This record gives sequence, structure tokens and C-alpha cells, in this order.
Amino acid sequence: MSFNGKAIYQPKGKAREYSAWACNFYNGCSNGCQYCYCKRGVLSHVWATTPYLKKCFKNEENALRVFIEEASKNLVELQQNGLLFSFTTDPMLPETIGLTKAAVRACLVLDIPVQILTKRADWELEITIPKPEKAKELLAFGFTLTGCDNLEPYASPNIERVKKMLELHKEGYKVFASIEPIVKIDASFAMINALSGWCDLLKIGLLSGKKEYNEDGVQFLYEMLKDDTRGSKFYLKDSFVDFLGIDRSALPAHFVESSYNIFKGK
Repeated sequence: MSFNGKAIYQPKGKAREYSAWACNFYNGCSNGCQYCYCKRGVLSHVWATTPYLKKCFKNEENALRVFIEEASKNLVELQQNGLLFSFTTDPMLPETIGLTKAAVRACLVLDIPVQILTKRADWELEITIPKPEKAKELLAFGFTLTGCDNLEPYASPNIERVKKMLELHKEGYKVFASIEPIVKIDASFAMINALSGWCDLLKIGLLSGKKEYNEDGVQFLYEMLKDDTRGSKFYLKDSFVDFLGIDRSALPAHFVESSYNIFKGK
């Protein structure tokens, strides 16, 4: 039976492909991405252009207390699988980063690996914990990269996100990229080339619901990714695999499964 708490839960559907456990404190986001899946479907009724704390929490102090209680209840699973922030907002927005940092600090004390996915580069880490060396063992930072700044008007420019990733990589943190959605093949390919050789993991997926992809373009991108001299691991999301009819089990060794653990490298 899956766990579905107020803060921590086990995602289902396409989100499950991205992470086995996740945390959502807020609904809404101010990045203004035109393709955002949260604006459509089951999440559209809670969407807002300014993030707000979920109604199940009284305030941020209460949200953190609930988070710690839920993390403690699922400690073994979370220590094994880690926790993603987050699917319903950007966890590093000015409005959300304070609670994100407090929750991450709690995770590090509890030895829970954390992955943070963002489109912002205008923040500093500054998480104080009893053993600071734990941060580099248990924290991984991911950035969504489309190469299309015009579709993400209030997020940090893609090049700034890449610079922030490289800075974190040089500091010794694990870094990953979400090359999703692919809006333009050439723009996504440029992002992949900018990361190859030092980014620990690249997750690549097509735009949900888009049917007019050029198969030759997607096939070209796939053929380029098959070059194992790039020095990074790749995960092709189901949308990509299904579009081309690829046999996932026959992919080269530098392609990984959705269960790949970025901290353990397997």
C-alpha cells in the first residue's frame, strides 16, 4: 500500500517514473512556463501563478512539523530511495526556498538523500547541519533545461542554470538535468552537449500530449545519445522510448533504468 501524506507521498503514473518518493508543500509557481503540466488536468484546479502553501497546512511551521513526522514514519524507505522536491512548484523560488531548506536540513540529519529539481539559479545553499560533509553525500541538484527561455519567461535563463549546475558540480555535489520537455530538438541537443562529460545524469523526455514530433529528429537525437564517450548517464523517459519503439532492455550500458540511484551510481 502506497503512502500518501500531507507533505510526503509516493507518486503514481508518470511522476512515479521520475521519483519513488516526493514532497509537495506548495501549489502554484511563478516561473510562467507555457508548457507546464500543472496548469492542465487534475492539478489545474489548484494552480496559481504565485505559489501558496497547501491548505492542509496551518502555516510553514506546521508544514515542517508534519514533514518531519511523515519522514520519521517512512525513514527506512526514504533512506533507501531518497526524496524529490517537488512536483507542484519550484522548490527554490523566493516564496518556497525557506521551507525547502528547513526540510532538506531535517533530511540530512535523518540521513535521507534529497534531490532538488528547479529552474532557478538565483539562490545560495546555506544549509547548516551538525555534519556539513553529509550535504555532499546526500544532496543532488537537478535543473530543467529546455534551451527555450522564451517559454519560461520568469525562470532563470537556461545558461544561468547550466552555470549553477557546473558550480555545484565543482563543489562536489551530484547534479542531474531534466531535458524535458523537448520543445525543439536542436535546443535540447545544445543543452545536452553543454552538460556532457560532467553532469551525473540526464533524464530526457518528450512534451506530454504533443503528437507532431519529427521522428527523424528524435531518432537523430537518440543516435547521438548512443555515443558512450559523452561520460554521463542517460535515462530515456517512457515518452521517448514509446515514440521510437525502442527496446529499453537493449540500450547500451550508459543508459539507465528509472530506478537508477544517482548517489550510489547504480
